[in-house]
Amino acid sequence: MTTLVSNSDARRVFLAKQGLSVPPNTALSKQGLLELIRDLGFVQVDSIQTVERAHHQILFSRNQTYKREHLTALLEKDGALFEHWTHDASILPSAFFKYWKHKFRRQEEVLIKRWRKWQGEGFEHAFDETYERVVANGAILAREIKADGHVSGGWWNWHPNKTALEYYWHTGKFAIAGRSNFQKIYDLVERVIPAEFHEPEVSKEEFVDWACRSALTRLGFATHGEIAAFWDLLTPEEAKRWVAEHRDELIEILIEPALGGKPRPSWAFASLLSTLESVPDAPARIRVLSPFDPMIRDRNRTERLFGFFYRIEIFVPEPKREYGYYVFPLLEGDRLIGRIDMKADRKRGTLDVRKLWLESGVRPSAGRIEKLIAELDRLAKFAGVEQVVLIDGWQEPNGARR
Repeated sequence: MTTLVSNSDARRVFLAKQGLSVPPNTALSKQGLLELIRDLGFVQVDSIQTVERAHHQILFSRNQTYKREHLTALLEKDGALFEHWTHDASILPSAFFKYWKHKFRRQEEVLIKRWRKWQGEGFEHAFDETYERVVANGAILAREIKADGHVSGGWWNWHPNKTALEYYWHTGKFAIAGRSNFQKIYDLVERVIPAEFHEPEVSKEEFVDWACRSALTRLGFATHGEIAAFWDLLTPEEAKRWVAEHRDELIEILIEPALGGKPRPSWAFASLLSTLESVPDAPARIRVLSPFDPMIRDRNRTERLFGFFYRIEIFVPEPKREYGYYVFPLLEGDRLIGRIDMKADRKRGTLDVRKLWLESGVRPSAGRIEKLIAELDRLAKFAGVEQVVLIDGWQEPNGARR
């Protein structure tokens, strides 16, 4: 008989797996930061700095003693972390580098055809020239190799040398040695990632086993599609075959959704049910999540587990936005209770709060608002501004709009 896991238990398991059940003021060392990122699996990188860049806010929301200089050292000095792609650009433990070699090989097959067609005549010359320049001269920014007269734009308007840098990064020849004003600095991978992580490529079987096993470990429970999507390294069919081959280690469970309806069949390791009682509750404090937080990356899973509909409206025309350009979800204990629109004004030294929307049934009690303001004060300090400014009309009438 398939066991039904209550929605509250499912949320508790997932939040613990996401590093959101540990008290956020526990002292975090550089080694502790490395372990946190390893446990999460990846931390997404994004350039938007409405309040703070995504990777910094993701880590801060889990531990508010997090130090940016520790992340920089782990990436640029120790080589214990590296930047590459999961579903998007992310920071990953270098211990995972050997598994990414499968991704590099697949990218070579796909990208060379796509980008040859895109760049047209002169494609190979620009790639050879770029590679030889990095070999001879070391780390480089794309702007340092741009042809005279080229007008920069989005990815669709990369100059051939920039395309070459990205190609060699995507295929594992180059790595990101650091960033300057958030622009990537490229160098040979062997000069960035320490030799201890340059292990031979593992077999396809070992690769699939690692990708599925590590994904399910970090999700707690998942469907075939969720297992495959976690790293974006496999197809759902590959994950389905892995489950079939490891049924002796797994159990099928039913996850109760937040808003009622049919429970969702999912897979978990057999030990899950016996350890449910030992999974800690998430701290009751309010935390502001990045729109790119791994906890909410899978929007459909977020809606099923938390009853919280969330989409980033960056690419939605302003008149059609329901909330705002870059709106932050609010986590209180094990509930997503609302969202907030705010922006750091570094010239004025303020964190300007424009609007708060609480979910239906979440009361704007004095205690809750006090907890929110306390968290905003902490976030403002982290973002390097002095005070929180509540703009007139910042509290929306209770209830989310849909």
